[in-house]
Amino acid sequence: MTSRACIELKDLRLITQIGTYAPGATIPDQHLLDLTLWINPSLILISEDLMSRVFDYDPLVIEIDRLAADGHYETQERLVTRIVEACALYPEIESLEISLRKAPVRESSGVLGIKLYVDQDSITSMRTTPA
Repeated sequence: MTSRACIELKDLRLITQIGTYAPGATIPDQHLLDLTLWINPSLILISEDLMSRVFDYDPLVIEIDRLAADGHYETQERLVTRIVEACALYPEIESLEISLRKAPVRESSGVLGIKLYVDQDSITSMRTTPA
């Protein structure tokens, strides 16, 4: 039997400033993050109800909040890159999918975002290559 396991974070509202807008342009008031962390199933299928048996994602969520509030970003891509780099610091994370979207895009409607999948080889390379 093959098992796959992930931790999913959905619709996390980030307090951040992204982009530069012309006068009169629609300025997004929401930046929402989805993050799927693929981990070893042994970190979910546990024999004892102990934190030491699971991946503690709380420090990562705190770091994501810190990165989001770290200053003005010109692009969503830069913030996503920094979040991926933070995820790579955790050896429990085998691969990940990340999505960041903003709304509204125009006249109180629309959502615009980016999505990235980072496979196991790529995340391993990030861990072994100095920033």
